[in-house]
Amino acid sequence: MVVDDDGDIRMSLEMMLQYEGFEVWTARDGNEALSRIEREEREGRAAKVLLCDVKMPKLDGLELLDVLAQRAVRPSVIMISGHADIATAVDALKRGALDFLEKPLERNRVVVSIKNAIRELRLAHENVSLKRRLSEPYNLIGSSPAMRALRDAVSKVALSDASVLITGENGSGKEIVARQIHVSSARAAGPFVTVNCAAIPSELIESELFGHEKGSFTGAIDKRIGHFELAHEGTLFLDEIGDMPLAAQAKVLRALESREVTRVGGQKAQPVDIRIVAATNADLAQAVEAKTFRMDLFYRLNVVPVRVPALRDRLEDVPQLCQHFLREIAARSGRAPHTLSSEALERLLSLSFPGNVRQLRNLLEGATVLAEGTSISRDEIERILENGPALGSPARAAATATDDPFLSATFEEFKDRSEALFFRRKLAEFEGNVKRTSEMLNMQRSHLYKKLERYGLR
Repeated sequence: MVVDDDGDIRMSLEMMLQYEGFEVWTARDGNEALSRIEREEREGRAAKVLLCDVKMPKLDGLELLDVLAQRAVRPSVIMISGHADIATAVDALKRGALDFLEKPLERNRVVVSIKNAIRELRLAHENVSLKRRLSEPYNLIGSSPAMRALRDAVSKVALSDASVLITGENGSGKEIVARQIHVSSARAAGPFVTVNCAAIPSELIESELFGHEKGSFTGAIDKRIGHFELAHEGTLFLDEIGDMPLAAQAKVLRALESREVTRVGGQKAQPVDIRIVAATNADLAQAVEAKTFRMDLFYRLNVVPVRVPALRDRLEDVPQLCQHFLREIAARSGRAPHTLSSEALERLLSLSFPGNVRQLRNLLEGATVLAEGTSISRDEIERILENGPALGSPARAAATATDDPFLSATFEEFKDRSEALFFRRKLAEFEGNVKRTSEMLNMQRSHLYKKLERYGLR
């Protein structure tokens, strides 16, 4: 679309661009351009690029830029002007213009700028499409009433930009719900940044969240961008928020209220445009009463509460989940998916799944390792269950014979096998609850997380 109050310029650009193979619409000012855009959109058509003059009667080019910036779907804008200065060009680019061309317009320069604009649009669409495809593994699987209610809640939550607090047991899929909220929201094209609050040592959490400047403390050998800044124009997912130290909670609250962060050792506040989604398996209301969690932060996060149901409360979803996981496991290995015998499925439906969906997936992956054919039998499920809930690495859970530390070939291998077996058994005792396990072992939770990651138990 060519938007210019000079009829000669409109005509010459129209003829030139039609010769280059473009379909061209014209408008005399910003109001006429908006009317034409809306009329064509009702017919299912949209202008990809606007060549727009700066100075026009009624609605001028810069004002038109501001109006277009409020639209969910908008064209790329190339500003044109015969009497513009550098300040005007900079202002136009800040308002969202892709390029700025001076009159008299040179044919090749116009065509190159338009093709660049179209390429930018194509890349943006491909980026959104790719992110949506990558989000497919995070779809909410199941058709039970509980899952239908959860999907309905997610679709409503995604329409707003309010903070969300997701609660639910370990392994129930809280991060998947958070990702689904993100990809269904207006921020889908932005980053989704995950922070495991329990896995970061208390002395480093401020640096992880807000970043630091070079030399701000011992070991700060370079500048670091924090998670808040990395999530700019996207979603910041604060997992296990209930385990965040009180000192860090105060700074997170301040960042949420001011929408800006200051790096450790820095002086300048950095503005951040983010949506916060937090998750916990703890009772934060009880933590507030115990004064281990700030009340003001709790209310700031709990604007929209979302509860993820435990798997035992939606066992009718197990067959569908099994099909999904078996396809996913097969895709990673490049083989055809295994099937479940009716007896194996019946056994799965009898379980309470203390580890929830994560336990089911690990159990199935372990069973595919043991399966002698393409179908998983009840016996293969039983062999996995004999060693307790499949809370650890499925391959390790399946390889029962090689778990024996005394079969190790070297002392180092013996130590690794013994330690992995110890942590797996302790996790099983506490049904996968990392907090309770760390307390029982008198071990810092961040240190326990490192051990679990090392041995594939997370």
